[in-house]
Amino acid sequence: MKRNEPVSHIMSTNLVTVHHGDPISKVRKVMQETGVHHVPVVSGENLVGIISWSDILRLSFGDAFNADQRAVDATLDHTKKIEDVMKPEPFTIPQDGKIREAAEVLARGDFHSLPVVSGRKLVGMVTSTDLIKYLLEQY
Repeated sequence: MKRNEPVSHIMSTNLVTVHHGDPISKVRKVMQETGVHHVPVVSGENLVGIISWSDILRLSFGDAFNADQRAVDATLDHTKKIEDVMKPEPFTIPQDGKIREAAEVLARGDFHSLPVVSGRKLVGMVTSTDLIKYLLEQY
């Protein structure tokens, strides 16, 4: 097994992001269209938070009652901001951090994605799935 390999070898760099001023409906739409479950929230190139599909599901309870999604989106957009929902200043790993470090953080089970940064600039994401695929390549 490879040792001390940098996280940059397994991170995704083609990222889906939202801007801190975007409406909640945009986040939901981006997640539905791309299948991404963890979306970094940025201000310019800098990471300011992260929002997950679980966060969106907690807000859009109307789905459970077959409510019109446009009405749910309109309500959410007028009552909540991304800043109200996102996890601000999420735990990150530097791009020269090691895969083992990412695995240790993700193994705790608190979350399933880890933004990769250079300073405060978002440069990638590592997910639990990325780690599993990496392990499969080793065996």
